[in-house]
Amino acid sequence: MKLSARIAAPAAALVLAGLTATACAPQTSDTGAKGDEKTGTLRVWLFQEVGNKPKEQVVDAAVAEFEKAHKGAKVKVEYIPVDTRAQRIKAAFNDPKSAPDVIEYGNTDTAGYVKDGGLADVSKEFAAWDEAKDIDPTAKQSVTVGDKVYGAPLFVGVRALYYRTDVFEELGIEAPKSQAELISTAKKIHQKKPDLYGLAVGGAYTYGAMPFIWANGGELAEESGGTYKAAINSDKARKGIEAYTSLFGDDNCPAAKCASMGGNATVTAFASGKAAMAIGGDFSHAAVEAGAVKGKYAVVPLPGVEAGSVAPAFAGGNNIGVLKSSPHRTLAVDLMKSLTGKGTQERMFDAMGFLPTYTDVRDTVAKKEPFVEPFVKTLGAGAKFVPASPGWGSIDSSLVLPTMFQEIVSGRKDVAAASDDAAKKMDAAFADAG
Repeated sequence: MKLSARIAAPAAALVLAGLTATACAPQTSDTGAKGDEKTGTLRVWLFQEVGNKPKEQVVDAAVAEFEKAHKGAKVKVEYIPVDTRAQRIKAAFNDPKSAPDVIEYGNTDTAGYVKDGGLADVSKEFAAWDEAKDIDPTAKQSVTVGDKVYGAPLFVGVRALYYRTDVFEELGIEAPKSQAELISTAKKIHQKKPDLYGLAVGGAYTYGAMPFIWANGGELAEESGGTYKAAINSDKARKGIEAYTSLFGDDNCPAAKCASMGGNATVTAFASGKAAMAIGGDFSHAAVEAGAVKGKYAVVPLPGVEAGSVAPAFAGGNNIGVLKSSPHRTLAVDLMKSLTGKGTQERMFDAMGFLPTYTDVRDTVAKKEPFVEPFVKTLGAGAKFVPASPGWGSIDSSLVLPTMFQEIVSGRKDVAAASDDAAKKMDAAFADAG
């Protein structure tokens, strides 16, 4: 199979990893199920992908196995548009009688959905599930709030460093092995080739900037006793902010052009031949393959501060959860396992290019498709997640971090002032979320 022809499909779903539950339902007074029926029809909502047919075939196979193993149970799957998911899920949380039993949701939505009272706590079933021991810790974190588990990871997506092999060969340079080398290489390329961004960066590219903060030992926020406090203005976080914002300017990516760019724009700049490097996801592969640089690029993990290290990447992706209102809890949990089990995830990779959340299955698929190796290596080095607080929805949707980056690269504020202001906004969002 050709991953490059199929990996475009996850893009819409993975964009969800950068979105949040700002339009979720308010917390309801009673969303709990009455009883636990062992027969009947289970309703499932999954996301509609670009080119959804391969996904449907994998899901149909998992459903057929489930129905064969559970006599008297039937499954009805509906594929819902990603861009209207918030309204649909809000209605489901507020009207349990018409709600599905199982849903697919973006992993940054977990905390918000838990606060809204919509997701069932499946901690006991997850702990007893034999396959769960092989799920990587970061993926498990994306279904965990406090010490309770509210679903099972379906797939994961991370970003790495795309670079132009033709440009690097022409200039006699190698792929950078440290963060300092990445920055100096980007500026060297732009000096030698002024028509190219050395490294395309975006002031609105939150998930591309996070690895710089994490690699320098910084954190977005710190958790204590179930509450979060912003850490974006700590000394270590500021080192990462300084490293990332140093890439904006006439010596690499002019602020006038790059301050407003997001992740898609940086990948587009690379794919169209306007940049020598870019931070892109496994889900960016199809766009790059369809661009002017096809056959002239390679991918390596984004380097960390120490030479040879890997910068922690944000682990995006989607999960499958059981609604608290489901009258078929036991069946719904079993169906969740069928839809997210090892066999289904491997088949989903073959069909859609979704990276599995199981470490052993990822090793297997990396052998099938060498392109995913740097992304698997990035995950193995230790990816990270956003704060598991419903407040993250407000922080993300109100563009707190992009505003901070843009204030710095425009010269309106220095790193200290901008990060202090961002921290105040984050703390307010965490406090409002409770």
